[in-house]
Amino acid sequence: MAYAPVMTGTRLVAVGHFQPERVVPNSELEAMVETSDEWIQRRVGIKQRRWAAPEETVDVLAEKAGRDVLAKAKMTPDQVDLVVVATCSALDRSPNMSSRVAHRLGIGGSPATIDVNAACSGFPHAVALAQHAIAAGVSTTALVIGAEKLTDFTDYTDRSTCVLTADGAGAFLLTADPGEHISPVVWGCAPELGDAVRIEHADDSKFAQNGRAVFRWTIFELPRIAREVVDRAGIAPEDLAAIVLHQANLRIIEPLAAKIGAVNAVVSTDVTESGNTSAASIPLALSKLQEKDPLPSGAPVLLFAFGGGLAYAGQVVRMP
Repeated sequence: MAYAPVMTGTRLVAVGHFQPERVVPNSELEAMVETSDEWIQRRVGIKQRRWAAPEETVDVLAEKAGRDVLAKAKMTPDQVDLVVVATCSALDRSPNMSSRVAHRLGIGGSPATIDVNAACSGFPHAVALAQHAIAAGVSTTALVIGAEKLTDFTDYTDRSTCVLTADGAGAFLLTADPGEHISPVVWGCAPELGDAVRIEHADDSKFAQNGRAVFRWTIFELPRIAREVVDRAGIAPEDLAAIVLHQANLRIIEPLAAKIGAVNAVVSTDVTESGNTSAASIPLALSKLQEKDPLPSGAPVLLFAFGGGLAYAGQVVRMP
């Protein structure tokens, strides 16, 4: 019988996360590099971050976030037929991180496994790819994870970057559903800024960025693109219940709601206590927000991330 795809929508079933136990306050960095708590909070808003232990590799972090979201969804690993992992901090080129995570979780039945490296914007890219696979009828249940161990690539002599980086993981569980629960993605890049955020070379590579260039881009471009995401979702900015941006800098995050007219939105500021976890930051922040002060079922939330490439992506999701 010929394959006949059935186009369908995608529903967010649950969100989950995992963070390492070690909390690193700004005072600890003061002993490592020329910086201060006042300088860090004034520049980026971070008060503390989490660092993983040596044995907590990216696949371990991802596995723990995956277990958390499966438990919250009341689903078992064998129900998953697609695993997408967004990361830019995998130490190995092969096997891919998603296959390792599928193995660690005990997912059977030959799931599709895909890695996404769009740096800090990797997670909304990964959500969109899973959504497209479900819409095409080739997958029914997708585990989408953002996981990073940026401390493996941190230059602790560079005070402009070492105060930012952190480790953690977050996850979504998506299933096929007739409704319109996730809006079409808005994605793209500014290739002329491709070197603004980078981890280059195979040996002894370190995270580096042109923070001023990225900040300027967010000031001029982020509000316009965020409004496009909301428009594509078919809602008004004032309908948004929450905004969860890539947790890069509090000075970028805080003004956005006012700039786009999202007057009723809760704005996630998890960067203050989790630092910058790149592709993990959006699901990590949303999961923590949902645990602390749950949003109503069906509430629309704007997700938007930007980073190396200079790639960006965003969509509006309805809460479980």
